Amino acid sequence: MSDTLLFELATAAGISRHWISADGQARTVTPDILQVLLRALELPCATPEEILQSRAALAAEADSAHLPPLLTARAGQALSLAGSTCQPGMPYRVQFEQGGEQVGQLESLQGATRLPAVVHWGYHRLQVGDQEVTLAVAPARCFGITDALRQQAVTSACTQPVPLAPRLWGVAAQLYSLRRDGGGGMGDYSALADLAQRAAAQGAAALAISPVHALFNARPRHFSPYSPSSRLFLNAWHIDPAAVLGEDALAQALTTLGPQAAQQRARLEQAEMVDWPAASTLQMQILRQLFRQFQAQCSTGQAAGLDADFRQFCQQGGDALHDHACFEALDAHFHAQDQGSHWRDWPTELQDPRAAAVKQFAAQYPDEIAFHSFLQWQAARGLAAAQATARQAGMPIGLIADLAVGAETSGSQAWSRQHAMLNSLSVGAPPDHMNVLGQNWGLGAFSPRALRQQGYAPYLEMLRAVMARAGGVRIDHVLGLARLWLVPEGANATEGAYLAYPLDDLLNLIALESWRHRTIVVGEDLGTVPEGFRERLHQAGLLGIGVLLFEREGTRFKSPAEWPSGISATTTTHDTPTLAGWWQGRDIGWRSRLELLADGSSETEERQLRQTDRSALWQALIDNACITGPLPSPDQAAPIASALCLLGQTAAPLVMLPLEDALALAEQPNLPGTVEVHPNWCRRLPLPVAQLDQDPTFIANVTALRDARVPSLKIL
Repeated sequence: MSDTLLFELATAAGISRHWISADGQARTVTPDILQVLLRALELPCATPEEILQSRAALAAEADSAHLPPLLTARAGQALSLAGSTCQPGMPYRVQFEQGGEQVGQLESLQGATRLPAVVHWGYHRLQVGDQEVTLAVAPARCFGITDALRQQAVTSACTQPVPLAPRLWGVAAQLYSLRRDGGGGMGDYSALADLAQRAAAQGAAALAISPVHALFNARPRHFSPYSPSSRLFLNAWHIDPAAVLGEDALAQALTTLGPQAAQQRARLEQAEMVDWPAASTLQMQILRQLFRQFQAQCSTGQAAGLDADFRQFCQQGGDALHDHACFEALDAHFHAQDQGSHWRDWPTELQDPRAAAVKQFAAQYPDEIAFHSFLQWQAARGLAAAQATARQAGMPIGLIADLAVGAETSGSQAWSRQHAMLNSLSVGAPPDHMNVLGQNWGLGAFSPRALRQQGYAPYLEMLRAVMARAGGVRIDHVLGLARLWLVPEGANATEGAYLAYPLDDLLNLIALESWRHRTIVVGEDLGTVPEGFRERLHQAGLLGIGVLLFEREGTRFKSPAEWPSGISATTTTHDTPTLAGWWQGRDIGWRSRLELLADGSSETEERQLRQTDRSALWQALIDNACITGPLPSPDQAAPIASALCLLGQTAAPLVMLPLEDALALAEQPNLPGTVEVHPNWCRRLPLPVAQLDQDPTFIANVTALRDARVPSLKIL
């Protein structure tokens, strides 16, 4: 079979045949990989006949006689209806979500049919002829930092002027790393609330956190926050058991479980690292006992108020919550029997969430379904309380939640939304300067074809879930809005291809939801970025990310005046060395031991280059009046406060300080490209949250950043 037909189908499906490596070399995707991606998109391509049929299916979708279930537009801008059977002069009616309507006739511009501009944003109903679809009209940009400041001024009846060019700062935390007395060995939502209050007292406007998506309750060794089971629900391991029914109820639960439970909890609380298998297993035992106590109280009417709240939560959660609870119960059931770690290993009749066998299972184990719903209720209460604490303490933004780029193909979201997902493919990244071997994250992705066909419903429910209890959202690997590097399951990270996504539609929906939830949006745009992509994000009101170690011109670090303005600036990220670790070369030591250095490079050469980089950073700090004196040696303290002084002078409206840098810690939370050979997602802070504002290092670094964020011009 000639490859020409295959190449044409791949192009029509949005798959790029060519890509450019980080070293500037042109690469070509092999026909075998193209076929795997096309099959995942439900486009058969084994024979010329199948290819022609798939081409015809794509053409029918593009030239459909019917409008898609959902159209997106920008407020005040006409919308092209090219490709449909709609003709100029046809009458239309837009019924506004808020009430009222707009009627008129379709227009023509240069031979193309278009819908006249709609000013009101929202989810409206568009009627044209005998067709009726959803029209999602988005504001011109996302809800922004200035909007958050104005909102705070209104809600607090503040008479102070609002900054015209906001210069805010915040802290970033790995939630699991937070310590508190009674925390049980890993961070929880109560520790998060305490951190929010203390950070706000120092002047922080925001608190960014690692993802709190639902993991697998029955899989204690699966703990990466960026490899969730579902992005629709929350991590139950972060529940504070004492917040469920009170300290007395927790004490009763521990007594019921036996003296070893309290002893183990005390040991875990003192540990340097999070012992995920032990801590999460004990956490589930405690929460299950508290659930039994809750059921007993409800049966006697002692917890009438909580019972009503729980029932309302379940009712509002609807089928999505029930599906997740069913998945967790099924996953635990088969995990206990060691019958595979993927729902595709379950009996066929249980692989469909709508199957009769799933309903029978739920009816057979109602307490299990109720228990996992109970966990989501408690997690939601805990996260909402932390956000409320942040806002009440004076933060105009509060929590910035993190939206992972994908969800495990073996998880709840993939099972319950399998018709929207790409099977047999994993999200990753081609090799670049940060990860010379490329990355295969083992995460499933939405199918762009399925999203369009389903009116973007799976994407919208995910956006709403992550924005529901936060004042901001960070979209991990935001490049995925335009394209994703997809790798066949089991393949090397280099054996993938880019698949295009409907950027305009996704940006419109993000902007619309950000205003409905009053959340700012930050896009993690590090890595190989398509030309013009950052400009598109800026136009849509998404903040990019600027990292100190990457903001350079050659070997020279940029001055504050050279930093872009439409970003959230930061010292480091969870995937990069901390400033103290970078200064010492701790990351070089790790990569050398684990054979992760670039081909042809040695540890000695890397350390020599790092010495040059240290000199360059030191010179930038001197040039911008952040420090004086001779260059310290690698074994001396890193100039963190001075680096924060430099970041504070940038025009970035928001500067984020990771707690690892605030405390001058040397180890980074995650080393990309590693799993068990590096303690990823396990490191805990060296002191409790309650002692942070008494720690000299923390206070010095926070003060350096706070003092550098000099307010600019103001408007009333």
